[in-house]
Amino acid sequence: MSSEEKVEFTALVLGFCSASLSYMGFGDHQATKNLALAKQNIDIIALLQEKTRGNLTQEESTLITEALADLRAKYSEAQK
Repeated sequence: MSSEEKVEFTALVLGFCSASLSYMGFGDHQATKNLALAKQNIDIIALLQEKTRGNLTQEESTLITEALADLRAKYSEAQK
């Protein structure tokens, strides 16, 4: 795998964020809401945060912390 093909940590996190938002009904296309899958993606991000604690750059740590806070707030709203 060349350096151009590497999956960056931020891209991985943002991919799970995008999926979660899509399952909550956000985004360009009208996907069917699936809050269980939205929650699963949020839980995966939380797991990544837990398992990478102490090994992230400051920017990565900030990204994952802020992304989780935002997703959790949106998920809470989507449940209503």
